[in-house]
Amino acid sequence: MVKEGDTIPDFTLEDKEGKRISLSDFTGKTKVVYFYPKDNTPGCTTEACNFRDNYAAITSKGAVVIGISADSVTSHGNFAEKHELPFFLLSDPEKEVIQKFGAWGEKSMYGKSYMGIVRSSFILDGDNKVIKVYPKVKVAGHVQEIMNFLDS
Repeated sequence: MVKEGDTIPDFTLEDKEGKRISLSDFTGKTKVVYFYPKDNTPGCTTEACNFRDNYAAITSKGAVVIGISADSVTSHGNFAEKHELPFFLLSDPEKEVIQKFGAWGEKSMYGKSYMGIVRSSFILDGDNKVIKVYPKVKVAGHVQEIMNFLDS
């Protein structure tokens, strides 16, 4: 997993409308980049709606929110429309960016191990330097943690 102090190289992925979005599109802005396992699942929906409900407060601090999963552009579009998500959802079906951040790893459910997206968040400064890492995120209270960090 990338760590605080690392600089993230530019990447480009498609958003929920199929538009190509690059990290460099947000140069000079603080970026909250969060990785989540799957659209329209209980934990991921709760997390996305928490970002939605606090979106104005986050953007008022000069930050943008970027959610990334391996789901398709179509899935992201449906997810965003269903839950009125105003922020960027980027599709990484090849898991290239997910792996570069270290958000791909071994997980377990009901005693079975499998590989999947590890729910994690990263805050990047205007120059794409990692200033905060949240590995293995618990959904409850996470967006508040991010807002507290942005306030500090």
